[in-house]
Amino acid sequence: MAENNSFASHFIELRSRLLNSLIFIFIVFIISYFFAEQIYNFLVEPYANAVKDDETSRRLIFTALHETFITYIKVAFFAAIFLGSPVLLIQIYKFIAPGLYKNEKKAILPYLVSTPILFLLGGLLVYYLVMPLAIKFFLSFETLGSSSNLPIQLEAKVNEYLSLIMRLIFAFGISFQLPVLLNLLARIGVVNSNYLKTRRRYVIVIIFAIAAILTPPDPITQIGLAIPLLFLYELSILTVKFTEKKGEQEIENA
Repeated sequence: MAENNSFASHFIELRSRLLNSLIFIFIVFIISYFFAEQIYNFLVEPYANAVKDDETSRRLIFTALHETFITYIKVAFFAAIFLGSPVLLIQIYKFIAPGLYKNEKKAILPYLVSTPILFLLGGLLVYYLVMPLAIKFFLSFETLGSSSNLPIQLEAKVNEYLSLIMRLIFAFGISFQLPVLLNLLARIGVVNSNYLKTRRRYVIVIIFAIAAILTPPDPITQIGLAIPLLFLYELSILTVKFTEKKGEQEIENA
């Protein structure tokens, strides 16, 4: 009976924390909608900077009456998820923290901090490097045309451009969680540093396959995701090895 009451109280606490997180995300969504135009301008900045020196007059178009409204909804939702995710992680940590020992709390805290930081780094890489290079790459396929054929010129749609950059930010942000995932797997004994080293060549193929799936079919964004992931994989090997040595020292001291 006591176990049932304990389970019910834990379930109620978890539901309460998740509900609080969702309420926070919803509030951020409402606020973000009122600032959707400013967020939109921020997300469009890579495109504006990439084409500002073109002789061709550039613009973003919409082809449906409701398209801009839906776009602002998407932008507000993107901002709400982006800003609300750390709060959700904190609430989950607060839920599991009472059941952890002091050393376990110290062990999990770096992952709690590094998760949003790595996500942010992935988003910044998209915003400042990958998108400008990808835009230049796609624009290189334009043709001015001649007397015998029609020109091929980009008329980018607002919804499609914003969907692309938001999808890439989430794809890069989630992919950048690779060190966190591998270190957690190492802590529970699923992998170790030697295992990660010996599987390196297989991982390279997997990383490029994942990059091809998560990004548009162009080499710029695919390589832009694959190379940082390879670097993070090598970094994961070092951090896993450091964790192993630290664990061995703790066992020796005990």
